[in-house]
Amino acid sequence: MPLYEHVLIARQDLSNAQAEGLIEHFSTVIADNGGNVVGSEYWGVKTMAYKINKNRKGHYAFLRTDAPSAAVQEMERLARLHDDVMRVMSVRVDAHEDGPSVQMQKRDDRGDRGDRGDRGDRGDRGDRGDRGERRERR
Repeated sequence: MPLYEHVLIARQDLSNAQAEGLIEHFSTVIADNGGNVVGSEYWGVKTMAYKINKNRKGHYAFLRTDAPSAAVQEMERLARLHDDVMRVMSVRVDAHEDGPSVQMQKRDDRGDRGDRGDRGDRGDRGDRGDRGERRERR
């Protein structure tokens, strides 16, 4: 059977238990239609890039499935009809990656981006460094 990855975004005013209940609900829909859920993750409440149905945040959930296309279509159909689900996206993949998704991995490796290192002695603002002195305007 083909392998899929699904991301669901639920309304922000749901509780965490209700959002995790949606994961279980859609997992049973996949299972009832001949597929199985390889793994699922609840990513929590995250800020979205733009408003969807007047919501700035949403509960994100991630599912990895091994299911026929009919099961995926039924799950997407029910997700689009569900009042609590704002968006659903399904992507067919060649293989599932082992371990947690990139979203769940700890973000300790920020050395190349977030750490600016030693910036030298910048206490004296009169020192222009290697840029030279300012010219006077006339």
